[in-house]
Amino acid sequence: MSFEESAREHPYEPEPGDVVRDAATRKVGRVMDRMGLRVQLRPLNGGREWDALPEDLSPAAQSDAMSAAVAEANAQSRQGR
Repeated sequence: MSFEESAREHPYEPEPGDVVRDAATRKVGRVMDRMGLRVQLRPLNGGREWDALPEDLSPAAQSDAMSAAVAEANAQSRQGR
């Protein structure tokens, strides 16, 4: 069985606290909650939540999480926070 076949049989189920990559928005966030068919995500350094479809989510690689955290910190720095 290939990796793709295995992934379809056992789709990723994000849990609160997981750091995930949202393929639809190309953002990385932390799973906050699940509301109906959507998963609520928040940027790693805080900020406004967004909703994502579970099928668009995958566990974030450590490099994805670090890049997102640095980008968010830089954005806050530019805003004088």
